Amino acid sequence: MMAGLSAAWIIAAALALDLLIGDPARLPHPVRLMGGAAARLEKPFRRLLPNAFTAGLAFAAVLVAGTYLISLAGVVLVRLAHPAAGMIVEILLVYACICPRCLYDEAKKVYQALSADRLVDARALIAMLVSRDTANMDESDISRAAIETVAENFVDGVLTPLFFAAILGAPGAMAFKMISTLDSMVGYRTLKYEQFGKAAARLDDAANWIPARLSVPIISLAAALICKTGRRAFRTAISEGGNHKSPNAGRPEAAFAGALGVRLIGPGIYHGRLVEKPWIGAGFALPGPARITAACRLMITATLIAAAVMITFWLMIG
Repeated sequence: MMAGLSAAWIIAAALALDLLIGDPARLPHPVRLMGGAAARLEKPFRRLLPNAFTAGLAFAAVLVAGTYLISLAGVVLVRLAHPAAGMIVEILLVYACICPRCLYDEAKKVYQALSADRLVDARALIAMLVSRDTANMDESDISRAAIETVAENFVDGVLTPLFFAAILGAPGAMAFKMISTLDSMVGYRTLKYEQFGKAAARLDDAANWIPARLSVPIISLAAALICKTGRRAFRTAISEGGNHKSPNAGRPEAAFAGALGVRLIGPGIYHGRLVEKPWIGAGFALPGPARITAACRLMITATLIAAAVMITFWLMIG
């Protein structure tokens, strides 16, 4: 468990490591282990508990609690062997739970494809980041989807894991990563997962609830620093952050919309069907590719502010 000054160093070092090297594909990643464990345990839980909701609740509880306890035991054991080694393990665990560099790199790939007029390539790249149909997307649609991805994932890929790392140490960040992994695997409103995945989806909503709202002043401050639109970002987040089916995703997306002066969300094609969604930033213009790079800069600035907030929190109470 992180404490005092060591917590500040762990968060700072983990973020620096991510910004420097990102997520090398060659290195093993805990999320792959989490996903593998979830895939192997789904059927046994379904067989053990015939009620789908109860099975899904037990499934999520065991995996999240197990992740926290295994991570905690590992950190404690290594710290007992050598405090410095324990600190290194915590840095690596927190590093594995955040992804600002990866998010930046993936969005920039989309921008580069659009800038080179490689629309087919840009559609293929954005298809790996969003769940909507991308085959007929134009330049503005792709730009909008890329910005939305950067905005939403700033919370669940950066701010929330840092938040849990500050409160519960590296094991807390790992537990949240399991929550996020389960939501992405079973948190769907489909016939198969409507009941089984409900607990995982609601747990993800609960875990991101505070960070999503904390993201509004953080993004607004970042916007004030780099593009002088902090007040507009804050106003848009407050007035339009609820225009989303998710209880959380609309907050950072509305803050980004206000900061960048762009229109986000709106109607989209999902599984061949037009789904009408309200606009966020309805009074702004649709974005072009240049707004993707602006969103990336905003996200990195907000990431640095978020880390500073968490570090200051620990220094104040440590």
